[in-house]
Amino acid sequence: MRYNLDNKRFVTTHNESGLSSAHTIFHYFQEGDTIRGSYKGGEVKTGLLVGKQTAPNQIMLRFQCITQAGILMSGQSEGTIGQNDAGLLTLEFSWRWLDGDQSGGISHYVEIV
Repeated sequence: MRYNLDNKRFVTTHNESGLSSAHTIFHYFQEGDTIRGSYKGGEVKTGLLVGKQTAPNQIMLRFQCITQAGILMSGQSEGTIGQNDAGLLTLEFSWRWLDGDQSGGISHYVEIV
């Protein structure tokens, strides 16, 4: 099954050592294989992302944000799109920062209806 993220919103359900939380909302748009979006909430004042769908259930993203403390951060991630038992889309990412300490982690998200 080929998934599409156009006009889908997600909330963080788990984020290992990252900034996003249950208060951070991600809004994705997709045209063909091109993905773009924005996010904000919690520790994130505002953020943008751009990427591409590399397989029916795989995406690659670059993201950047300004934190509530005014720090500019950027990173990259590779993710898997799935679907839970309730029929909502899910995202799971392996990610890392491209600046600062260049740490990373695993994060999970679920679609908001």
